[in-house]
Amino acid sequence: MVASALSRVSCACVHLVSKASYVSRGCQHQSWGWRPAASDLAAPGAPGGVVELLGKSYPQDDHTNLSRKVLSKVGRNLHNQQHHPLWLIKERVKEHFYKQYVGRFGTPLFSVYDNLSPVVTTWQNFDSLLIPADHPSRKKGDNYYLNRTHMLRAHTSAHQWDLLHAGLDAFIVVGDVYRRDQIDAQHYPVFHQLEAVRLFSKHELFAGIKDGESLQLFEQSSRSAHKQETHTMEAMKLVEFDLKQTLTRLVTYLFGDGLEIRWVDCYFPFTHPSFEMEINFHGEWLEVLGCGVMEQQLVNSAGAQDRMGWAFGLGLERLAMILYDIPDIRLFWSEDERFLKQFRVSNINQEVKFQPLSKYPAVINDISFWLPSENYAENDFYDLVRTIGGDLVEKVDLIDKFEHPKTHKTSHCYRITYRHMERTLSQREVGHVHQAVQEAAVQLLGVEGRF
Repeated sequence: MVASALSRVSCACVHLVSKASYVSRGCQHQSWGWRPAASDLAAPGAPGGVVELLGKSYPQDDHTNLSRKVLSKVGRNLHNQQHHPLWLIKERVKEHFYKQYVGRFGTPLFSVYDNLSPVVTTWQNFDSLLIPADHPSRKKGDNYYLNRTHMLRAHTSAHQWDLLHAGLDAFIVVGDVYRRDQIDAQHYPVFHQLEAVRLFSKHELFAGIKDGESLQLFEQSSRSAHKQETHTMEAMKLVEFDLKQTLTRLVTYLFGDGLEIRWVDCYFPFTHPSFEMEINFHGEWLEVLGCGVMEQQLVNSAGAQDRMGWAFGLGLERLAMILYDIPDIRLFWSEDERFLKQFRVSNINQEVKFQPLSKYPAVINDISFWLPSENYAENDFYDLVRTIGGDLVEKVDLIDKFEHPKTHKTSHCYRITYRHMERTLSQREVGHVHQAVQEAAVQLLGVEGRF
């Protein structure tokens, strides 16, 4: 809600089709250091072009910015692969909610949806969640668009409105989400989220409260830092208490007793008040999830005007890296048996501590170039590097910025760290990849090389 490939890239049957010339590359394995043609870096968005994904066709336009690297991840569904570390986290959360929250007839209160399509409309991803039209999270440079109306979801909250509209008032959504971002050990263009929503009727919220029958969910007042204009203070306090109690129980179940927790006020467009939960883990405060009282405008628009509720979202990779001591987000995409076998446990609650694979030496290369006068975004460069270098690329750091005193042109220098997680790389093979990055940056981003 609020609030990673080794070995080889799995094949995804993705065809970029042009009416002028039909190209069907189909399923193909791509090796480390694979050197793509420029046409492989992104769907070109040419008039008449089509992106075919998950059995459907989407016309390209000026917003289309999908790389084949990212498209190859669609459908992998790591969270549904038995004994994968992300699957273990998902199953543990499910087990906790199934045991702790039971409906009137002895069945689980929360329903789970972990196989919803990652292709959503921009309305689902943004508008349904009250995200303003000019909000920076909508930027093309931060998202993967099939076209102006469809995209790969940036968060599992994209399904929130539809599930509420279907009449559900307690559910969990788990899935892969896609964002263009920096390159380091904690960031990957594909990661996985789990979010939950719970709504309460007046009877449900005030049951067991003294004189609860006289209390109300709604009123017309003014918005403050502590509540929305339509919620009574009593209702808001009870929903906030239930949310924080629910999450405290969850992280205690995952991490064990004696965990120190703190709540930090924050902002999300779809909740108010909003909070981030931080835990003190091995002496360090770590943010693990975002949550809040759902914006009543969102709840009302989905047809649940007589209810109010909470929502939270967490990153599965974030939790798994903390719980299992996994140091690099790329490892979640590994097909290396030395990694995968460590998580084949007979009991999902069995303690697992990742035993690192041998760490092979890094090969570091720098790249410098003059930026074009307009339309340059750092995330475009990061996406290009990921597409060409694949998971050979451990991180990319912007190490220098320079503005020429006479021409006023700006130069960026990036340091690219290449490291194979299964063998030693040679400077020669990295050199081929790095040259491809240089050539593609000039050809596709319009930069002027200083190499």
